[in-house]
Amino acid sequence: MLETTILETLVKLPDSLKQEVLHYVEFLAAKYANNANNEVAVNPPQKKRQAGMMKGTFVLPLADDFDAPLEDLQEYME
Repeated sequence: MLETTILETLVKLPDSLKQEVLHYVEFLAAKYANNANNEVAVNPPQKKRQAGMMKGTFVLPLADDFDAPLEDLQEYME
């Protein structure tokens, strides 16, 4: 049924637009040629993130006075 509707609509178009439709259909066929099921994957499955994968990557030596107020901000803290 869908193919019939597409063909009926295509017949009504001028030749210049039929050429554009052909180019678009060829583009879609090439884009999804590797899809085994011939179905368009709207949202391809994403890899799920695993908690803790970056553990230990961003360990920095912190200064002993890390929590101490900065000298540059003393005037704002008074």
